Parts: sequence; C-alpha cells; structure tokens
Amino acid sequence: MKQERILISKLNLILVQVLKQEWPKNWPTFVSELVSSSRTSISLCENNMAILKLLSEEVFDYSAEQMTTVKAKNLKSQLCGEFAEVFQLCTEVLEKAQKPSLISSTLEALLRFLKWIPLGYIFETALIENLKSRFLTVPLFRNVTLKCLTEISALTIGSEYDNKFVALFQSVMDSLSLMIQYSQDLDLAKAYQNSSDEEQKLIQNLSLFFATCLGNHLKVLETHVNREVLLLAHMYLLKISLVDDREVFKVCLEYWTKLVSDLYNEYPFVAMESSGLFLGSIAHTNSRRALYGDVLSSLRLVMIERMVKPEEVLIVEDENGEIVRESIKETDTITLYKSMREVLVFLTHLDYEDTENIMTEKLSRQFDGSEWSWNNLNKLCWAIGSISGAMNEEVEKGFLVNIIRDLLGLTEMKRGKDNKAVVASNIMYIVGQYPRFLKAHWKFLKTVINKLFEFMHELHEGVQDMACDTFIKISKKCRRHFVVLQVGSTTPFVDEILAKLPSIICDLQPSQVHTFYEAIGYMIQSQTDTTLQGAEISQLMSLPNGSWDTVISAAAQNVEILKSTETLKSLSNILRSNVRACESIGPAFSVQMSRIYMDMLSLYRAVSGIISDSVAHQGVIATKTPVVRAMRAVKKDVLRLVEVFISKVEDPQAVAQSFIPPLFDAILGDYSRNVEQARDAEVLSVTAATINKLTIHMEDKILPILSAVFECTLNMINKDFAEYPEHRVNFFKLLSVINSHCFTALLRLPPMQFKLIVDSILWSIKHTHRDISDTGLNMLLQLLQNMSQADPSVSSTFYRDYFLNLLQDIFYVLTDTDHKAGFKFQSAILANMFQAVSSGSIPSPIFDTSKHPNMDNQTYLKSHMLNLLSNAFPHLQRTQIETFVCGLFDLNQDLTTFKAHLRDFLISLKEFAGDNQELYLEEQELEQERKRKADMEAAMKIPGLVKPIDRPDDLSD
Repeated sequence: MKQERILISKLNLILVQVLKQEWPKNWPTFVSELVSSSRTSISLCENNMAILKLLSEEVFDYSAEQMTTVKAKNLKSQLCGEFAEVFQLCTEVLEKAQKPSLISSTLEALLRFLKWIPLGYIFETALIENLKSRFLTVPLFRNVTLKCLTEISALTIGSEYDNKFVALFQSVMDSLSLMIQYSQDLDLAKAYQNSSDEEQKLIQNLSLFFATCLGNHLKVLETHVNREVLLLAHMYLLKISLVDDREVFKVCLEYWTKLVSDLYNEYPFVAMESSGLFLGSIAHTNSRRALYGDVLSSLRLVMIERMVKPEEVLIVEDENGEIVRESIKETDTITLYKSMREVLVFLTHLDYEDTENIMTEKLSRQFDGSEWSWNNLNKLCWAIGSISGAMNEEVEKGFLVNIIRDLLGLTEMKRGKDNKAVVASNIMYIVGQYPRFLKAHWKFLKTVINKLFEFMHELHEGVQDMACDTFIKISKKCRRHFVVLQVGSTTPFVDEILAKLPSIICDLQPSQVHTFYEAIGYMIQSQTDTTLQGAEISQLMSLPNGSWDTVISAAAQNVEILKSTETLKSLSNILRSNVRACESIGPAFSVQMSRIYMDMLSLYRAVSGIISDSVAHQGVIATKTPVVRAMRAVKKDVLRLVEVFISKVEDPQAVAQSFIPPLFDAILGDYSRNVEQARDAEVLSVTAATINKLTIHMEDKILPILSAVFECTLNMINKDFAEYPEHRVNFFKLLSVINSHCFTALLRLPPMQFKLIVDSILWSIKHTHRDISDTGLNMLLQLLQNMSQADPSVSSTFYRDYFLNLLQDIFYVLTDTDHKAGFKFQSAILANMFQAVSSGSIPSPIFDTSKHPNMDNQTYLKSHMLNLLSNAFPHLQRTQIETFVCGLFDLNQDLTTFKAHLRDFLISLKEFAGDNQELYLEEQELEQERKRKADMEAAMKIPGLVKPIDRPDDLSD
C-alpha cells in the first residue's frame, strides 16, 4: 500500500466509476463482499474504507452533476439500505483496531457518512463514545475526530437527542480545558504562527466545531449546559478570533454574525424606536443579552482590532512601510469588510453606549501615543465609518462631532506628510459614510466640503483621489442641499463652488477633474428651476467650453493643429468631462450638447479624414502611430458622449428626427470606408444604444445602418473566434437590438441578406466567448418568438428554410462540452421549437413534402430526431434515444421539467462527462438573485445595515 499508493488510489477511483454503472443491478453483492474482505486483512480493510469514502462522495456529494436524477436516487437508496453492514464494520474497527492509518481511514470514511446516515446510527450506538474517547485520549486522531464531531453538530437533531448532544459538547469542553491546563497540545494564548502544523489544524478545527455547534444548537445549550461552560466556549472562540489567520477568522465571524443578529432580532430597533425608546437602554434588561454582555463587549474590541480596509479607502501602507495609493482591489478583503461591518452594526444596536465608549477610548489612545500607529488608527476609523446609521440621530450627532473634531486635531498635532495623509484619508472615509448627519447639519457639511477642497491640493499619492471620491459620494447623497439657499447664506453653495471652480481643480489630474465634474452634475441635476439649471450647466462647462472654442476655431483656420498630440489630449479631456457631467446631469444636459454637437461632428469628420490620409500614404502601420492613436481616442470620446446623451433623452421621436441624421452621416460612411484596423468598435456600440433607446423610431434607418456596417464587420470577425473582440461583441449586440426593436425592418431585407443575418446568429451561438454565444442564443430565441407572431406567409417560408438547420445547430452546441454555460438559452430554444411543432402552430411543412408525402410535422420531426441522434451517438441504445425524443415532445410545456429531461440525457452521454455544474447555472444565478433581493429587503429594515451609498431610499430630500 505504501509503495503503490498512487496506483491504488487510481484503481479505487476506477472501481467507483464502475460501481456507478454496475451496482446494484449487475453486482448486487458488492457491499457484503467488501465488508467480508475487510475482515481478512488490515491493508484491505484500510483501502476498503477509502473506497467507501469515495463512493459516498460520488453518490451524495457529486451525483447532481454526474448522474441522471433517477440513477442518483436509486444509488442513494441502495447505499442507505445496505449501510448497516458498513456501519458494523466501522464500529468494529474503532473498538478493536490498533493500526493508526486504519483508524484514520475509518474516521475519514465516517466523516463522509455522517452527512446522510440516520440519526439513530449516531446517537443510539456507541459511535459518539468512540469518537469522544479518541478525542480525549489520542492526540493523533484529534483533528479527524473533531471534524466528525463538527459534522454531527451540523446536523438537524431532534429534541429526543438533546441530552446526548449536550453530553458530547460537555465532553469536548472538558477535554479542551484539560489540554489547555495540563499539556502543551493546545495553547490558545500562544502565538498561532509558532505552533506546529497539527496544533494549527486543531485550532482551525476547533473554530469550525465551536462555530457549527454554537451556531446550530445554541438554544439547546443555553437550556441544558452550565452558564460558565457556555460562556467559556464563547471566550475560547473570541481567543481563536484573534488568531492571525484569515480563514480561521472567517469561520469565527460567521458564528458571531449569527449570534448578534439573533440577539438583535429578539428586540429589533424599529419596534423600540416607535415607542420613543432607544434599543441600548434595554440591553441589560433582557436575560440573553445580559448573559452575553461581556462576550459582546470583548467582541466589539476584536472587531475593531481586526477591522479590514473598506474599498473606499485608497491610501495604504506598502511592504516598505510607506504610505502609497492602493494599486489593486482585493475582493476577498472587500467581502470580509462587509461581513465585519454587519457584525459591528448589530453590536452597536445591542449596546450603543459600550460601542461608543470603546471607540472613543481607543481614539484617545491615539492622542496620548499609547496605541498610536497608522494601522491602529486606520482600523479604528474604518470601524467608526462602518456603523453609520446604527445609532439614533441625536446620539450619532454627538459621537461624530467629537470624532471628527479629534481627528482634525490629530491632523494638526502630527508632523510629516505620511502621518497627515493617513489622518486625512480617515477623515474623508468617515465623513463619506455619514450623509444623514451631513444633511442635517449644513454648516458641518460645508466645512467638510471645504476641507475636501483643501485635500484636492495635497499632492501626496492617493489623497486627491480620495478627496474627489468622497466629494462625489457626498454630492450624490446631499445633492439638493447644495442648490437651495441655506440659512445665513446669500447664494446657494453650488454657485460659490462654480465661481471658484478653476482654483479648486487647478492641481487635480485629468481623471480627477472628470470625477469633479460628475459630482457637480449631481447637484445641478437636483435643481428644480430649469432656468437656473441651464445657467449652472453653462457656468460648469465654461472652462472646458473656452478651451473647446479655441481649438475648434484654430482647426477651422488650419486643420494641421489636429495633428498635435497635446491638442488631441486636450480635446479628449474636454470630451470626457462632458461625458461625466452628462451622466450625472441627465436630460438637462441637452443645453450643453446643443452648443457643441455640430462642432463635435465636424471634429469627428476632420480627424477621420486625417486618419484616412495617413493610412493612404503610410499604409496600415499608420494606425499604430501616437498621433493617429490620439485621434482615434478623440473619435471614441465623441461616440461615448453621444451614447451617454442618447441614453438620457426623454423625447425619442425628436432626437430621432433632428439628432440622429447628422450623427449617422458622420460616423457610418466613415466606418464603412475605413481600413479594418481603423474602424472603431464604438460606432457599433453607439448605433446599438441608439436603436435600444429610440426603438421603433429607428425602423426607417435599419437598412442604411446594415448596408454601412454589416458585411464589412462580418468580414473582420468571421475568419476566427479571436480577432477584433470588441467589434464582434458590439456587432452581435447591434443585431440583437435590431431583432428586438425593429424586427419588421429585418423582414424587408432581401432573402440573401436575411440569410446572412440568420447565418451570423448561428455562427455566434457556436462562439467560445460566453457573452457572444449568450447574445446569439438570446437573439435566436427572440427571432423564433417574433416569427411565431409574424404573418403566416412570412413565417412559413422561414420555418421551411431554416427550422431543421437551426435545430441541428442547437443540438450541436447543447452536446458540446465547451458550451455548457449556454444551457439556459439552449433549453428555452428547444422547448420553443418542439412546442411549436407539437402544438401544430407551424402552419406549413418544415420538410420537403415531395420526399415525404402524407406526413405531418410532428411525425417527420420524431423520425428526423431519432436518425440525427442515432448517427451522432451510436453508443446509445435505441430505446434510450426513443425515450429522450418522446420527452422532447411530451414535456415542452413545462420548462423546468424539460430542462431536467435534457440534463439527464446529457449526463448519460459518456462524451459529456466531467464537471456539469454549468448545466445548473441558471438555477444557481436565479437563487443567488432571489437571495440577494431577500437579503437586501431584510437589511433595509435594520438601520445602518446597508451602507448609505447603497440605500436606494436614501437620496437627497
């Protein structure tokens, strides 16, 4: 076994695959043979345990993706029915065996069984006593035994087994206390990094045991276990929570989230608020909250000291101890922050006074130097920012005023640019998290904004970015407060900002200026007086408009100026400022768009002409030169601005009549005439966006659009699946929106051009890029649905010419392992097609009647499918194929049943073996979306649980 371990492992895997096909029908004595052979040899017994473990995994863990529904059900039933023999063997081994590897192998097998065997096997036999004795007395098996005890804790246990479960918990606590007290096997106070691998694994497994046991059975333990023992378990988990291992911490965090949310939900904040009380005042009157009072206070400290960085914070300490701008977002850290934030919000609800006292005390230690460090200050401020909305408004006001005052004092007290950058970063993060407070305290809001303007002149890496990001966040949430006249002011604050705009943004980088323009745009968008709004837009855009007019005027005199990279960069930045302002201002941006629109199209034509001349003289290599690339950037920025503006319009008909003709005149011909390398994919994107927004008002423009872009783009992308990726994505999006909104225009195409459209759709569904294949499948489904509503004279021709080819291509991608992710659309298309035939809604034959006279569509299609599948999969039995084909006709009314039927067929194909998880992608995505909505709905009811920036109901009043 030692020498040939790898070979034996492979043979075990093969045996289990054979069993999945042959057992129990062709090998009914397998289990009894395995058990009997185990009693003849220790080595055989050890390996048989490995086989049983594998079999359990295959049947109970992975069967959904590897076996048909019926087969999986039968094997589960068989394994459960014959488990008594297996369990008896496991019990004998645990009671009598001496060889460590055999005992370990048996425990590992049992670990897999515990998920599905009846509770009687666990609680009415000597199994638990065996496990407990191994845990208590044999350090070698402590980890695997603890895993088994954790698996038992994960089960739903009926009240008849409460006492036995409590005894199990008590035994683990007793043995743990002994280990900590009398031995070196486990010392939770010892630095985790200095422990051995086994000790580290034990701490990891203990975190799982406590989190699972307490998380699933806390109410039972509260009723039956001594109070000191229960609190000791929580204190152990608190110590483990301080272990410097993120995965261990995540396990602990999952339990803490459950505990604090359960304690909160017993007396929710909302109920207390309506009676005029605040939740914190009853923290000590409720017995369960009082029971965990010390645990919760310690947990607050743990959460603050382990707090991770929110995504809004851009300034970090690098490995050299220097303060720099963050370069990469860590998704794991962002996810962890959200979970920690949730725990802190609940902890604040459970006792806001304790939370406030701990945070205030820790901030005072930053001043006296006893805890001063960038890391400590960051974690504290991240925690402070995370509890926004969890206190009532009056309490929050006092708390926040003191915090910000102290932090501003810390800015003055600390010397050095790095120190000041760290404190500034934390101030900006905190104020950005408290829009409710800012909206209620105008003078403070104005002070904060002016402080952000100061930070916009601070050249330390990351500070300006955070200042701009915080400014836009506050602008979104408090937008209305900037455009109304506040008490004590002579003009709205937005006017003050606009008047000082050049001096505010003078030190910002172009990308930061763009963010600034978007932020001001949110303020202007909330202006209700349209005359004032127009004036504010003109004032906001006066700086870029001045630069724009200068360049456009100079270009009119001498087009050569457009060959300067500096000029082109300036134009790009002007256009990008317009894009960001348009995104936030919305439809009212038409004032600015009308001013620059025709000049913008003239600029587009001018740079297009220079690019064409450059290519004519230098060849395709010209497209790689810096000047031409800068010109193409300007063209892309023009198209992006047009696309954003069109997405905001409120009068589609007027825009279609006045705005679109000059646009298409400028961009479509240019796209068609250009060499491949100089065609901009954004032309396809803006055209698709225009059709998507203006819908039926674009019907008369579909033929000219297709004439200009269809064939020339198709020739770029039909050579392979890799070249021109942006063009191919946008090309199929364009076809998709035409199909969705202007279907009648497609029907007016000449037959050959319509065939090209259908061929393009079929080509896209075979694409290996998921977005493209999904777009193609969705397009095909929409085409079939549209055809079912079309005039019979049109649909009859379509079904006769295309139905069977479409069906064959859909079955091609359905049975191709590279296209499993498209199963959602593939199954919907097939259901649609078979339903159309079985219901008789296709009025004319889909086949050549001269070859098959006196045959209807349903009879023909059944015969056709039997032949098609028999030829494609000769290894399948005829009865299998017949059953599958009958199901295609009988089950297409219910899409869920139809999909299950398709899945079973696919899994039965040997060629389709492997990871079939993507066949369940739709259900998984739907479940994730359902859960996301339910979680959001529940979280919205708890003050502070949803970040202010994410609350849809928290826009400026």
